[in-house]
Amino acid sequence: MNQPAIPTADPSLYSEEQVAQLVHNFYAKARKDPGLGPIFEEHVADWDAHFVQMTNFWSAQLRGTSRFRGAPMPKHIALPELTAELFERWLQLFKQTTKELDNPGLQQHADTVATFIAGRLWQGYQMTHNPEKTPIELKAVTA
Repeated sequence: MNQPAIPTADPSLYSEEQVAQLVHNFYAKARKDPGLGPIFEEHVADWDAHFVQMTNFWSAQLRGTSRFRGAPMPKHIALPELTAELFERWLQLFKQTTKELDNPGLQQHADTVATFIAGRLWQGYQMTHNPEKTPIELKAVTA
């Protein structure tokens, strides 16, 4: 899967409420998912803080705000035994969530950013855990 170009963030296109709704709706799905749920439940100690952090992250990506402070790559690299299938499932649930929000502009922008992020995190994960192997690209994922 080739990495898409990331669209420019624009605060006029989506409200903070829409970004927060995306985050909360997505994690409601992910926490119930048989593959992803146990990973999140094991590694997220404070869900309220996680929601704030993820809302800040997605607000930065989609609206260009500067509230996010963090380093996603090291946190994901530290997780044991992640697979391409888990990243693809994350992306599938994310895209289902954006589709359900019924905002085509938000859906297109968020899905493009999420596809880029999933690809980069998976690539970084593989390069750290299996540096001798050629990285495997994620498959194209639809909602």
